[in-house]
Amino acid sequence: MSGRRVCQFSCGAASAVATKLTLAHHSNVVIVNAYIKEEDEDNRRFLFDCALWFGLPITVVQNDKYQASTDEVWRRKRFIKGPHGAPCSLELKRSVLASIAEPGDINVVGLTSEEDDRFQDLCERFPEGNFEAPLIQRQISKADCLAMVDRAGIVLPRMYRLGYQNANCVGCPKGGQNYWQKIRKDFPERFRAIAAIQDEIGLGAGFLRFRSGPRKNERMMLKELPMGDGNLGDQADFSCSFYCELAEGEILNP
Repeated sequence: MSGRRVCQFSCGAASAVATKLTLAHHSNVVIVNAYIKEEDEDNRRFLFDCALWFGLPITVVQNDKYQASTDEVWRRKRFIKGPHGAPCSLELKRSVLASIAEPGDINVVGLTSEEDDRFQDLCERFPEGNFEAPLIQRQISKADCLAMVDRAGIVLPRMYRLGYQNANCVGCPKGGQNYWQKIRKDFPERFRAIAAIQDEIGLGAGFLRFRSGPRKNERMMLKELPMGDGNLGDQADFSCSFYCELAEGEILNP
């Protein structure tokens, strides 16, 4: 039984803060990042900066079977998103992280106070996972995480600075119509590339749905996406709440 804590660092602000808090209280810690080719290249810069902040190297792993590529997963699986989620998440993240697991590991995830339902679902779906969510335990929000990383002097990943809620891959099938309208505006070549993959796969490759009209609730292909400005609404601010200040105290005085 290893008893080690495995921090799943995703190149996002929340997983960075969750990792930093874990390091403040535990010594047997491993930090792991699942590399995905289609993430914005600035995520690698953020990973390097965070490794300096952590004072511990980050182990980067990848799925060589699919060349660490979402596009390759979609082409070979012949679908992009199904009833149980996207195959890229399973193949490029969960399966890779599971391959380095040891008995007794405690898996630290960067889910925030707004995501308690997701954490409960995760624990129920994977009861063997032995998960820990330090941000939920401390009632730390996404805004708190953004503030803590910013106050640490680390420039956030470019995807945040462009107005996206997460530092995910450029073009994530979990996003809605407004998200994809923004991807079309900010990353037109990437948008066209994914639309072309949909055409290759054919029937069932659509992951968006029509909101109204005669085709309401039917699957929509990206080439059918209505025009729009890609307004994602209010973005998380950088305000540090009472819980944020308490967490910073833990980090500074472990």
